[in-house]
Amino acid sequence: MLDKNITIAIDGPAGAGKSTIAKKIAEDLSVEYVDTGAMYRALTLKVLRLGVNPLSANDVINVLKNTSIDFKGNHIYLDDIQVDEKIRDTIINKNVSFVAQIKEVREGMVKIQQELARTKSIVMDGRDIGTVVLPNADFKFFLTASVEERANRRYKELLEKGEKGISYEQVKFDIENRDRIDSTREIAPLVESKDAHRIDTTNKTIDQSVEEVISIVRGR
Repeated sequence: MLDKNITIAIDGPAGAGKSTIAKKIAEDLSVEYVDTGAMYRALTLKVLRLGVNPLSANDVINVLKNTSIDFKGNHIYLDDIQVDEKIRDTIINKNVSFVAQIKEVREGMVKIQQELARTKSIVMDGRDIGTVVLPNADFKFFLTASVEERANRRYKELLEKGEKGISYEQVKFDIENRDRIDSTREIAPLVESKDAHRIDTTNKTIDQSVEEVISIVRGR
């Protein structure tokens, strides 16, 4: 347990272990894990429930203006109703990208994320958390791993999910392409914050990476 509210920002490229590590850190420190991706899914759920076209930017923006999203007990709440399972439906998967690409929606989500950080202890992961969303976070970490290791992790994950017709080479190509897109995009590119603690997870277990982060947070 911590004796004061803290904010922990975790950034890094795809496959570095951000979400898995962030969730375990939140559990070990008894703080909230803010799943930023789930926030866009929650908004998409509401948009579809209201019969709003997710391709209509203005209508989606208006929905967001009258929406509350919160995290309590590591559950996500949409307008005070828990929606953990609902936001994982296939129809959400098919529409969330349309909602998430709207510039004003992303800006609105950042404001909600910043407000969450002002009111409770949180761990938040992404690609621009320490640089854009929480530039004044108490602790910033940049998790990385070799392209080969990240591709191998993703490849194994896909195989475990029963994916067919995939190859390690294709997964590695996709990871490298994702890195290029994330690092060169105009809005909130992936950039390592100058004051972030860099942790290379290539040859570390999840528990070892978590312990390294927690040691820094606790000042050990």
